[in-house]
Amino acid sequence: MEKKTDIPDCVNESLDQYFKDLDGEHPTNVYDMVIGIVEKPLLTYIMGISKGNQSKAAEILGLNRNTLRKKLKQHKIDI
Repeated sequence: MEKKTDIPDCVNESLDQYFKDLDGEHPTNVYDMVIGIVEKPLLTYIMGISKGNQSKAAEILGLNRNTLRKKLKQHKIDI
């Protein structure tokens, strides 16, 4: 049986590659970069599985519905 790759492993592999690709350059703003990369696809995916229901999506994400609305607007995700 093939082992599934979990999210932390994917993040670690991506970060390892990112730091290797810097080739000695000083990293900055890594937190904001990672959140910016991950948040939009996460929101898009959850909105898809919740069939556009913001209340359900907010519950799945563990967010307040108003916070979710703000993030959807910030990332220009149509609802």
